[in-house]
Amino acid sequence: MDGIIYRFRTSTPWRDVPRESFGPWQTIWKRHRRYAGDGTWDRVLQALLGRADAEGLIDWDVSVDATIARAHQHATNTTRPDQDTGGRIESQESAAGRG
Repeated sequence: MDGIIYRFRTSTPWRDVPRESFGPWQTIWKRHRRYAGDGTWDRVLQALLGRADAEGLIDWDVSVDATIARAHQHATNTTRPDQDTGGRIESQESAAGRG
């Protein structure tokens, strides 16, 4: 368990988990994968949330933000198909191929 916690706390690749402290990385990875597949992590989370909620340590207030950030049409560096901007046409054609 400590090896799994160490790996996620440090964001290190599985292969870089210290063998001296936690054992072979393959063992740690297999255990994590098994726990994820059989629902062990979900049960652990539910148990921790239940205990924290019973002790009043969780604030269940929710804040929803519906902010929209719109970009100006020229911010995309593209042109609309129905709009002639009067600018140079860029395409894959060579300069000689344009008439």
